[in-house]
Amino acid sequence: MKRLSVILTAMLAVLALTSAAPAGATARFDKELRTRIAKAQAYADSRPGDTGIVLRDRWTGAVYRSAAAGTLIWACSTPKLAMVVDLLLRNDSGAVQLTAEDRDLMHRMLNSSDDAAAHTLWTRYGGEAEFAKRFPSYGMTDMRFTDQHPHHWGWILTTANDLDRLVNYVLTRLPRQHRDYIVREMRTVDVNQQWGVWGAGAAARPGNKDGWSDDNDDGSWIMNSVGFVGPHERYTLALMNNTKVIQNGFETGQETTTKISEILFKGYFGD
Repeated sequence: MKRLSVILTAMLAVLALTSAAPAGATARFDKELRTRIAKAQAYADSRPGDTGIVLRDRWTGAVYRSAAAGTLIWACSTPKLAMVVDLLLRNDSGAVQLTAEDRDLMHRMLNSSDDAAAHTLWTRYGGEAEFAKRFPSYGMTDMRFTDQHPHHWGWILTTANDLDRLVNYVLTRLPRQHRDYIVREMRTVDVNQQWGVWGAGAAARPGNKDGWSDDNDDGSWIMNSVGFVGPHERYTLALMNNTKVIQNGFETGQETTTKISEILFKGYFGD
């Protein structure tokens, strides 16, 4: 019965994508990618928990959003990307003067998602009072803190829509030198972040910033990945997965997010 449900979901997704009105962004995905999107959504629906997906073609403006794209999920380490954006822009304005140590900490945040580095920069440069008030300017308009947890980069609720807007801010709004720096960092992440969007495969030249934690209130795992794939970073992909699985949640969420990207892009660029 579950297999039949997955097949029906895929068929409905194909119909939704192919019958979209001309004004709908999804109508501008090519036929192969529409089929891949339907398969990826059917796969996500067959997996444990909730998965927010936002896929964007930056060249045509086509966007696919899953039903859970607006679901609030713990951001885990993905706000580290917004922190780097904020620090670079504050340095440009003269509000702060980044040191060589600060820049090394920024590298460690992006490369291996170093929590100690993020905590040092968060506290050194103003915490919630400084960082969080500007995060919405970079696209994170859904984000919020809760009264049950510290107002800290590690306890932010956000959505796949937020992460989509954030990575597109990086690619389209930042000064070129900052954009190129972040793109290089995201393309060369440590092995501990080579999953999620990374599943697109080497030919897609992916880059990502991942976030993961078992500190969800119910003990389940959160596995998130946001990044880009394709020539000139044509496509962006935001994935947020609340596994709702306690046993082997890390492996489950890692498999879910990586497979979605693989279905979407593995072989799409000729690999």
